[in-house]
Amino acid sequence: MSVVLLLCAILAEVAGTTLLKLSQGMTRLVPSLLMMPCYGLSFLFLSLVLEPLEIEFVYAIWSGVGTALIATIGILWFKEPVTAVKIGSFALIILGVVGLNLSTHP
Repeated sequence: MSVVLLLCAILAEVAGTTLLKLSQGMTRLVPSLLMMPCYGLSFLFLSLVLEPLEIEFVYAIWSGVGTALIATIGILWFKEPVTAVKIGSFALIILGVVGLNLSTHP
């Protein structure tokens, strides 16, 4: 169940951040209003996951996967450029999450 809640927290955060981009500086009403409950749900799910799991593991997964998904959405949806630095950064995010997972659960 924790994995499902963590996935919900990640997806809600990614939705909120995407809506934040679509709000165009909070000048568009609908994305601005939808963004807020997405972030609220993300933190609600995150708080529920922090009960049974270790904080460094949860936060690494939540922030790392969320960052990778947002960067992917930026590239695919918003047509942001793909650079060697972005690709290398994706690799580092994955290595960091795997490393924290291995250190938390020997």
